[in-house]
Amino acid sequence: MAPIPKNIIVTGAGGFIGPLLAARLLNDPGYRLILTDLVEPVVPAGVKYPQNATTLKGDICDPAFVSSLLAAARPLSAIFIFHGIMSAGSEADWDLSLRVNVNSVRELLLALRNTYPGVRVIYSSSQAVYGQPLPSGMVTDSVTPTPEGTYGAHKLLTETFINDMHRRGFIDAFSLRFPTVSVRPGRPTSAASSFLSGMIREPMKGEECVVPLRDRAFKSFLVSPDILQENLIRVLNMDSSKLPKHIRHINVPGISVSIQELMDALAKYGGEEKLKYLREETNPDLERILRSWAPEIDTTTAMKLGLAKDESADALVKQYIDSLKA
Repeated sequence: MAPIPKNIIVTGAGGFIGPLLAARLLNDPGYRLILTDLVEPVVPAGVKYPQNATTLKGDICDPAFVSSLLAAARPLSAIFIFHGIMSAGSEADWDLSLRVNVNSVRELLLALRNTYPGVRVIYSSSQAVYGQPLPSGMVTDSVTPTPEGTYGAHKLLTETFINDMHRRGFIDAFSLRFPTVSVRPGRPTSAASSFLSGMIREPMKGEECVVPLRDRAFKSFLVSPDILQENLIRVLNMDSSKLPKHIRHINVPGISVSIQELMDALAKYGGEEKLKYLREETNPDLERILRSWAPEIDTTTAMKLGLAKDESADALVKQYIDSLKA
């Protein structure tokens, strides 16, 4: 007799990371997914077990919808909390960020405590929790998060709530501080870092991408979709005791990459002529957010936990351009 599939909820499943995870889990008969978002999620094409996915359209801020969502997943094995307002969007609308990035997550966690106590929770935080003053070298685990933007502040607030809920035994949680994911397929997002995918993605379509600062030496901390996907699976199956009960965050491994390195890789794998689609034009609001983030983060702890890491900027860009030829 085949084992009963494990039920897993993925919120924010209409975005990018949710389908990325779903594409991996739906190739394994051991999982049943409940994919939810404000817009109807789409089951990734080409997976082996599409019948193991259920899609639910609804507002995660609505308690009645949350109740129906949790009921649909009975018995629940794990939940990935991916929904949220991105960095520039949060800065533009503080109240919306509070409602979605803080209040909806808090209410969802409380509902999980009551319905599925001790369930595995994987929360998508961000390395935007770090802000100035930053050390001259890389950010280590000993650096105190001092977010300079609403997005990072609301992520850190939720991390603290999760730490205490885990400590009390209400949930079994990990908070993953994601680097910027590059290169993302699809459309630009409201993230300040969106151009870090756009400057590869848009030129490959023959479209312009605006780089919002005139500093090719500027570095960002990036992770490829393939490595992020792998690390999500590893955390899903990670022994909870590997982290202290009151410290549940992991700085997901990334690599520090400059704008110039991305331009060089675009020219190398996409062709020199693609550089004409990049327009460097300072956007003071976006530049302020970008420069508040850590350009490099020590991932020693994450690597000891068994997570994977990208090799180079070249590899990030080549991975995306090769996918266009597949």
